[in-house]
Amino acid sequence: MTLPVAVIGAGPYGLSTAAHLKARAVPTRVFGSPMVSWREQMPVGMLLKSTPSASNIDAPQPGHTLFDYCQDMGERRFESDWDTIPVETFAGYGLWFQQRLVPQLEHERVVSVERRDSGGGFELKLDSGEQFAARAVVVATGLSGLAQLPPELASAVPSGPSPAGPVSHSSQHRDLSVFAGREVVVVGAGQSALESAVLLAEAGAAVRVVARRRGAVRFGAAPDGQSPFKPDTPFGRAWSLYAFSYHADGFRHLPAPTRRYLVRRVLGPLGAWWLRERFVGRVRVTEGKRIVRTRVESGRPVLTLAGEGEGAPESELRADHVIAATGYRVDVAALDFLGPGLRTRLAVAAGGPRLGAGYRSSVPGLFFTGLPAAASFGPVMRFVCGTEYASPRLARAVGQG
Repeated sequence: MTLPVAVIGAGPYGLSTAAHLKARAVPTRVFGSPMVSWREQMPVGMLLKSTPSASNIDAPQPGHTLFDYCQDMGERRFESDWDTIPVETFAGYGLWFQQRLVPQLEHERVVSVERRDSGGGFELKLDSGEQFAARAVVVATGLSGLAQLPPELASAVPSGPSPAGPVSHSSQHRDLSVFAGREVVVVGAGQSALESAVLLAEAGAAVRVVARRRGAVRFGAAPDGQSPFKPDTPFGRAWSLYAFSYHADGFRHLPAPTRRYLVRRVLGPLGAWWLRERFVGRVRVTEGKRIVRTRVESGRPVLTLAGEGEGAPESELRADHVIAATGYRVDVAALDFLGPGLRTRLAVAAGGPRLGAGYRSSVPGLFFTGLPAAASFGPVMRFVCGTEYASPRLARAVGQG
């Protein structure tokens, strides 16, 4: 009997990988709740930062782009770089993609993956209690379990961040209108922080963004503000972005410190061009201030801030709630469905599993795609458009055994 390949995760990377494996007639079982992060962890009213051409989930056959979905559903078609895509539209597109190309998706959670004692491959257990063997496993769990809360905030909430508590993470909010009339501090300077701040302000909250670096709150150039003399990419016109987008395999040959730096800084914190007008004049900004510590008084968070440099004077900032829009960090330990034996055998470098050609890990038969692959294949793996590069290569490697 031919053992199947197990794909864990049903976001853009999991669905794209599964579609490519199916096209290669590779027996596959796919697990997860489709597009769960986009449906449950993104705030109502959010718009995608990516352009329509950079928002396609890669498929092995034509007819499955965001444009095709909108046309099929009779919705507004997003074509121009000036168009902004509601998160609800993108989530609907992902569900449509799944229903058409991955209809065999199993809405179950994988609770453990272990190496088989004999015969090779892996033994998986589902939350239903079912156990089965797979010849290969593809981890495509996206952002799940990887939310990062800085220690200076985490120390104030020993039981963890919570939307109902004094400190939360931006991934925990679906409806920001509950903060109407309240004072909210948003920590961070990326798109998530700035857009959350705008949505809070538009919902009637008094909002302040706190960013460590001076000049950290910035916005990108509008589509007509980019140089026509540089190559076009899903992220804009630049030679470096062209290399990251279309030659990602070369990224894994760079030294680990260089890769770690580039993943963190390239396409790093920057607000979308269309957000500037909604932000300026509505959101207060405190820049060049680091959070030294946080305490909670009468249920309200109190941030102690200090300026840049040793011995800088401290000040306090009080609010009703703090939202940490501080991103995500790949941590193999957070992938707790992988058995201890697997995790200890995984070679790790630059903040994620060290991957070879075809997205292979150091454990034969275990593959990673999406965000966990960014440490090896570069920043394009943090974005939906990275499925175009990753999925066909990974499926080819899995098919070859």
